[in-house]
Amino acid sequence: MPMLLFSVIAHEYAHGYAALKQGDDTALMLGRLTLNPVKHIDPFMTILLPLMLWLAHAPILGGAKPVPVNPRKYRNFKRGDIIVSLAGVFTNLLISIACVILIAVLGLVGRFAPVLDPSLGILQAMMILGVQLNLILIAFNLIPVPPLDGSHVFKYLLPLSWAIRYQQVARWGIVVLIAVMYLAPGALMVWLGPALKTSDAMIQLVTGMILPSTSQWLR
Repeated sequence: MPMLLFSVIAHEYAHGYAALKQGDDTALMLGRLTLNPVKHIDPFMTILLPLMLWLAHAPILGGAKPVPVNPRKYRNFKRGDIIVSLAGVFTNLLISIACVILIAVLGLVGRFAPVLDPSLGILQAMMILGVQLNLILIAFNLIPVPPLDGSHVFKYLLPLSWAIRYQQVARWGIVVLIAVMYLAPGALMVWLGPALKTSDAMIQLVTGMILPSTSQWLR
């Protein structure tokens, strides 16, 4: 949960920061350009929706409160829209790489100070989950279903009239995603497959540095 919370908050912060760099100060003015978790909790998306899906024994979907942006303030609308939309997934990529590095660092510390192995094992397990979670977040957010990030790039590949109708799907986007997760989980796993394989490959790079106590926290 700490890794997931940090990752989704960093994702939203990145959207706001990128928007600011593109000329839109909306997130800054509304106090959303912060890593304070309280500012990013959405009563429905963060609490109510995951709880309802869990109680219904359905695949769990949730997220942080989307950072508000005003694309009309971008210095270049199309470029700004694409940059801001991809800033979140780029941040998740950086976090996953940082987690791999930290797995190696924690492993080195554990070898030189075996007495710290139990505590470092917990942290290593968190970093391993951090790699997996952030790669999944990247793939999930790139699903071309409005209002996910991937739709903001995909719409520019469509004729204008199609793009307008395509964006109107955003009002039903969450319903579409839940339907896919519940009715066609196989299709979702196919989409997430490359992310899962990539996370395995990244962890494999440092598997020799994983401490003996780490595995018990990943069961």
